Amino acid sequence: MDLTTHQARFHQRWPELRDPHVRALAWLLYAPDLLAPHAACWEGRIATLGQLSSEVADWLHELQFDPAGNAALHAHMAQQPSGRLGRYAEKLLGFYLRHQDCLVAANLQVRNQEGARETLGEFDFLIRSPEAETDGGLVHWEFATKFYLLQARQLSGSSGAEAFVGPNLADSLGRKMRKILQQQLRLSAHPSAQAVLPAPVVAARALVKGWLFYPLGAALALPVSMGIADDHCRGFWCDAACLPAIDEQPMRYALLPRLSWLAPARLPAAQGLSLGQLMDRLEEMFCADDSPVMVAQCRPQEGTEPELLEVMRGFVVPPQWEARAATTVQHAIVQV
Repeated sequence: MDLTTHQARFHQRWPELRDPHVRALAWLLYAPDLLAPHAACWEGRIATLGQLSSEVADWLHELQFDPAGNAALHAHMAQQPSGRLGRYAEKLLGFYLRHQDCLVAANLQVRNQEGARETLGEFDFLIRSPEAETDGGLVHWEFATKFYLLQARQLSGSSGAEAFVGPNLADSLGRKMRKILQQQLRLSAHPSAQAVLPAPVVAARALVKGWLFYPLGAALALPVSMGIADDHCRGFWCDAACLPAIDEQPMRYALLPRLSWLAPARLPAAQGLSLGQLMDRLEEMFCADDSPVMVAQCRPQEGTEPELLEVMRGFVVPPQWEARAATTVQHAIVQV
């Protein structure tokens, strides 16, 4: 097995995990960070889960195979279900932090104590941490799971993180990190936060997971100054006309719904599509909606229950998406 890709390493590390929630949780805990915690641009405000104990891996196995543990995870995920991937990932991480007995509060809202009482912000996670024990305080984690496409064949000094845009073009890596660092991580300093905080916040950091997607066939090296982790999860993006360039036998394809974007796909073989079937489905989808579609290329696995394992993934973008993305990036660069 070629272990140069994150997908291959994940499948080798977790060959027995089949439950979608358990696989997604394993990905959140063990996937490389999206950002390099020690990069100068982040000023020491990036969190990392670091090296996890062997007990955590054992616990994940229990969640897969122990009926009580699996039921507890599914019951937790069924509470206030959301179609938003960010909320889904937050609930998974919250389940882990509760198991670790370090979670003090999750999704704690801060509202203005005067006037209209509008919501000022939310603490994603307040946790007990060794670095805060001596002060009796808490650490604030702002958690994000992001998917960005690089809208550039080469990076210039002026584009940088602005060139990584979300599939719907409403967000960019640069804009997201400015909001986290300049606003969200400063929430505890607001006077209204004191009314809800159970203890002082002594540190605030961002924990960021995700995947970055590069133009199909482009060989790009990111500047160290961008602060992207060297081993981050990555994929490709292209338009549908380019898909035959990556097709080979016996590969099959799968359309990944949003809540299945975290862990590498593992699917029943019957859900696989040929390249021709995939192209037909994409044409139908783009007629109804001009949003990029996440596609996984999968290798069939023989066995008592034939299945598909993801080999690589990418966004297939609709016509005119690249032009719209380029315009979005240029406007963002001007505004920074």
